[in-house]
Amino acid sequence: MSVTETVDIERIRTFVAVRRAARPARRAALSLALPLVGFLIVAFIAPILYLLVTAVDNPETRSILPRTLTALESWDGVSTPDEPVFAALAADLKLAKEDSTASQAGKRLNYEIPGMRSKVLAASRMAAGLEAGPYREKFLDQSEIWAAPETWSVIRRNGAGLTPYYLLTAVDLQQSPSGGIEGVAPDQAIFLPILGRTLLVAGIVTGLTLILGYPVAYVLTIAPRTIAAVMMLMVLLPLWTSLLVRTTAWVVLLQSDGVINAVLMALHLTTEKVQLIFTRFGTVTAMTHIQLPFTILPIYSVMRSIQPTQLRAARSLGAGPTSAFWRIYAPQTLPGVVAGCLMTFILSLGYYITPALVGGPQDQMVSNFISVYINRDLNWGLAAALGVVLLLVTLAIYGLFLRLVGADKIKLG
Repeated sequence: MSVTETVDIERIRTFVAVRRAARPARRAALSLALPLVGFLIVAFIAPILYLLVTAVDNPETRSILPRTLTALESWDGVSTPDEPVFAALAADLKLAKEDSTASQAGKRLNYEIPGMRSKVLAASRMAAGLEAGPYREKFLDQSEIWAAPETWSVIRRNGAGLTPYYLLTAVDLQQSPSGGIEGVAPDQAIFLPILGRTLLVAGIVTGLTLILGYPVAYVLTIAPRTIAAVMMLMVLLPLWTSLLVRTTAWVVLLQSDGVINAVLMALHLTTEKVQLIFTRFGTVTAMTHIQLPFTILPIYSVMRSIQPTQLRAARSLGAGPTSAFWRIYAPQTLPGVVAGCLMTFILSLGYYITPALVGGPQDQMVSNFISVYINRDLNWGLAAALGVVLLLVTLAIYGLFLRLVGADKIKLG
């Protein structure tokens, strides 16, 4: 055996021995991390998976109209179905009437065919009173909607366990009767403008917090210790106050009879009360105040690690104050700037309370519509789809930051 082979064998033996010796430590570390892993699975991963499933889940039509879906398998797709399909529909609706599930099927079909819920409920009541056929003419006499091939196309399409309807609706798209994807009518396109408004507001808030927070972070690093401690307390104080309380305070400040209007009129800057509440200005102002600490703290943590002697060295080599700051100091603060802006932007995308209380109808963001679909319309599918779109946008923005700046340049502290 050669010397090289002997050395390689010894290296392998040493590696195996080290791995074996470290095994108890790895097990102990894993046992300590298991509670955190379990918490992340229950509180973070599981809700996201449920969100993804809910956005494509489609159980109503399949569970309530099974006979109708079976009968529609032989339908040509272009004409009004024949008697067997209507007989199957009557049987399904009669059972749905007994189980009080007809409204669920009607509600699901109503998402794609306006007025379908009332038609299904009326048809279920009619079917419950029918003893025998023929059923086709009775359904056609009950409503002309049952004669439209588009109605049956939607019913057959919703027989699938998974549906793209909610996700397509969340980006202002829809399926045509033939199954293709097309845009909705311009007067019905609401979700893409809402998403654009959300991104715009989040971008404005991020820019304002950077403009206001960068100088504050810099002053914190150069101020005397006593003054810096007081300033840091003022930066952290809003974080110790409830978000609802801070937003309510801005409602008091911005209202027509509020403090800001009183000051403006006392200083004769305006002769009448200015509409500040329920406006884009009020929404951005309140959100900027709330998000400011999240931008300041990462920038401050990076600035604190920069040696002040670097600026003095640059000045001694002939650089002016402005040139030394922007060419030597500012580039080193980029990791904190990126981290602060990224955190503020992502948090601003999901704002709900502040736009709801301070903003007007034209300032509501995606999260407000998610709340409406969950609490008022009980449309969990569309609410989940909007959540998925917001999640994908957040991941895309985070990935863009990583690509442009690099993961090693993002530092939270």
